[in-house]
Amino acid sequence: MAEIASSGKRIRDGEGALARGEWGEARAIFEQELEERETVDALEGLSWAAWWVEDVATCLEARERAYRLSRRKGNLHRAAMLALWIADDYLILRGERAIANGWFQRAARILEGLEPCPEQGWLDALLGYVATVDGDPATAKALATRARELGRELEVVSLEMFALAVEGLTLVNEGEVVDGMRCLDEATAAALAGEFEEIVAAGWTFCFLLNACERVRDFERAGEWCRKVEEFSRRMHTNFVTLACRAHYGAVLTWHGRWPEAERSLSEAAERLGLERPSWSGLAIVRLADLRRRQGRLAEAADLIAQRPGNPLAPVVMAELALDRGDASAAVDLLEPVLRRSPVENRTLRAAPLEVMLRAKLATGEREAAAAHLMELRSVADALGTRPLRASLSLSEGLVAAAAGDDDTAREGLEDAVELFAASGASFELARARLELARLLLSLGREDTAVREARLALDLLDELGASAEAARRGRASCSRAPASQQRRSGPHFAISCSPLAKSRSYASSRRDSRTARSQPGSCSASTPFIATFRTPTPGWVAPRGPRRWRRRTGCTCCSAKRHGLDRPSPQLALPGEDTYSARADTRKPSSKQGE
Repeated sequence: MAEIASSGKRIRDGEGALARGEWGEARAIFEQELEERETVDALEGLSWAAWWVEDVATCLEARERAYRLSRRKGNLHRAAMLALWIADDYLILRGERAIANGWFQRAARILEGLEPCPEQGWLDALLGYVATVDGDPATAKALATRARELGRELEVVSLEMFALAVEGLTLVNEGEVVDGMRCLDEATAAALAGEFEEIVAAGWTFCFLLNACERVRDFERAGEWCRKVEEFSRRMHTNFVTLACRAHYGAVLTWHGRWPEAERSLSEAAERLGLERPSWSGLAIVRLADLRRRQGRLAEAADLIAQRPGNPLAPVVMAELALDRGDASAAVDLLEPVLRRSPVENRTLRAAPLEVMLRAKLATGEREAAAAHLMELRSVADALGTRPLRASLSLSEGLVAAAAGDDDTAREGLEDAVELFAASGASFELARARLELARLLLSLGREDTAVREARLALDLLDELGASAEAARRGRASCSRAPASQQRRSGPHFAISCSPLAKSRSYASSRRDSRTARSQPGSCSASTPFIATFRTPTPGWVAPRGPRRWRRRTGCTCCSAKRHGLDRPSPQLALPGEDTYSARADTRKPSSKQGE
């Protein structure tokens, strides 16, 4: 009797250590128990202690031993639940779908004919999540709803709330964002309040919420929950949840232009997840690659993506890289299979590849195909309704209209994009939209307004630290303006350069009082910024000072001094701290990012 009492106390101590997140202590207790006797409780406890530190081999061995022992003892409910956990391990930790499916089927057969029980609800909830991943929203919602109702009937809060989270994720994917986010918010609140009987289900719920926020670009909601989830994860020593949260938060920081913070967050998440939970490191690595791309460190970005080519976000970032390198055809080739395999019903999954594909089609001259993608993107943005997505839609509408020669529609779309990006706290996207608007305005002869928009964009790029990208693309070529750009009086001299090349020229002019000189070369930008200057004769520009002329030799990105771009501009406020309209040319100075 004393031995049994001692064994029972050890099991309780081990379970207590698990509840506190003391994984090493729990493992030691359960291993000590197993040295004396093999029990289902000790084996399952050891499996969870190993699961939290991603010791997959120990976890699976302990679970399968516990399953066999449960079957021998005739404990069908326990055996079914263990079969479900084993299925989930093979699915999430190893990505072995066939083996996972076998264990799901085994659990379902064991549960046949039994009275309603929590295990049946967990089977439905987990299969509902699988249906969500497979793009079968009807099945996912039906299974999640049945699991949620059973959890409520049996008063198993973790089952009810986890099923609610699966239901919410499915709704968001279909475009029912308001209802879906309401479900996810409630489930996450319950998890953070400690209502879940199984802490692992709480971790899944957090991931569902943050994933949904990122897909619909609800960065404000993601930022609020990330802080709460990280506090919970630190308290419970669930390091991989903390790091996964930082991977999602890195996307929020990148959007808002807080690149140094984003780099620290993503780098730490990628490094530590790679050691502690490799199967969860993909998002952090690909998000870091996207940040490197924005910084102009394209080779580093490509190397990072090569580490996680199977991540769903990887083809989109690779296509952006191809566009940055001037290879629009490669971008199309990368995105065509992504859109072909993504279910039309899963709007959140299609939004990002649609945006990039539209720009790639415009760059290859396929305007009709771009217009078709625009129609779908419009339906996605209308369904999801978040401001960042509406901003991207407006930018795309402006680009398509400009390519079709509809200047008025293009200008309205680009102006709307600038205002929406600014209001949503965007940074890099805002600068790109301003440069596109400046290019259009310049082609319409509205030179002063175009220069003002360009200055605001270049200030922001300089503030972000995009100078490395600017230097990489700092080659320019001189060419005559096309006939459509020949304005009313006199010949024109056209200067063709990439937006970020112009940023480099401007950044140099801020550091040096002399006029920045560009390096000779040819422009390889996929979307060149065209600046036209009226001159008496082709090839000549007027410097400051009366009646003095000088010839420019070689190629140049732009004439910073000609447009007053060598004069210091007001510092930009950090995105989110001070928003401004598309027509604003002055803003309140603010401290630089990171200070």
